[in-house]
Amino acid sequence: MVSEKGSNESQVVVIGGGPAGIAAALAVRQRGLEVTVVDSCVPPIDKPCGEGLMPDGVTALEKLGVRVPEIEAQPFRGIRFVSGGLSAEAVFPYGLALGVRRTNLHRVMVEHAERAGVQFRWQTVVTGLNRNGVLVRGGLLGARWIVGADGSSSQVRRWANLDSHRRRSERFAFRRHYNVPGGDFMELHWGRRGQLYVTPVGAEQVCVALISHDPSLRLDEALEEFPDVARKLRGAEHGSAERGAVSVTRKLVGVTNGQVALIGDASGGVDAITGEGLCLAFKQAELLADSIAAGDLGAYRSGHRVLARRPALMADLMLLLEQRHGLRDRVMRAFQREPKLFARMLGTHVDAVPMRDLAGNGLALGWKLLRCKSQFTSN
Repeated sequence: MVSEKGSNESQVVVIGGGPAGIAAALAVRQRGLEVTVVDSCVPPIDKPCGEGLMPDGVTALEKLGVRVPEIEAQPFRGIRFVSGGLSAEAVFPYGLALGVRRTNLHRVMVEHAERAGVQFRWQTVVTGLNRNGVLVRGGLLGARWIVGADGSSSQVRRWANLDSHRRRSERFAFRRHYNVPGGDFMELHWGRRGQLYVTPVGAEQVCVALISHDPSLRLDEALEEFPDVARKLRGAEHGSAERGAVSVTRKLVGVTNGQVALIGDASGGVDAITGEGLCLAFKQAELLADSIAAGDLGAYRSGHRVLARRPALMADLMLLLEQRHGLRDRVMRAFQREPKLFARMLGTHVDAVPMRDLAGNGLALGWKLLRCKSQFTSN
């Protein structure tokens, strides 16, 4: 397939047809530019993940013109933390989140992008970059701008000499669907060796995702550490096979070089514990499209760093709880004693509470922890 003009060129070529790449293409089309998405796969493209789209992610997706039909997703209204017999929950300060299977989300985004005039070249292998565009098997696909949206193992990142990073770490995720009712909350269960996410993705189906530092730990073994979840899933029919992926935390030195810009996991990433990867990519798409339309990627370079600050900080805080079991126990008790504190932290997580208020929330949490420790000691 070629561009609408009938030539083998486009103003913007996006390498990678996952949600991040399609989001970039949609944002570019909204600004009136011709765009072609190139991918070696055939849609719909799947990826093992928790499949929860937080309210800020839903809003960011709708800004791109995409609404997920009710039949394709399951709304939920809050988050529940469960750890060592303790439980804390809060509803989102605005809107609803969506549990949506990755294949459903991808199909909806592709269909909308096609209607918007985005051109797709599926089953097309990119072999390199050129100052005049992208090299594909069979020739050159001309482009003024090139967007690398080809995931955490990005080849575009290496071709563009953008693979230098300031920070890198990884964990391992495994996912399976179970045909059981999900409820109104996404649950995050904290265990000794990792975290278990239970996300409603249908009226009678949940996505169960395990994240840990152990590449050999699989769901069946891990469920032994989560007896409440194991009981709920006992005897349930599997809605999919178990699939794995690597969750990479990466902070790059730069995300642009000349005519090339990176987006989504190709441009770095935060740990999957935040559930904010897609939302971050959708927001990056808007910023990148503005920069391309202006003919200068400088605003994207600086803005990309700003967008990553909140999810990166939240990831660091949650990973601290993952590593420090005693601290997590005290935090959970504080959240139980003061539900509004957990609600404010959740508000910060979904970008409803300004980052500047996080310090105040942290002081309040610190005070609660001191009280919990004092009461524990006195008992």
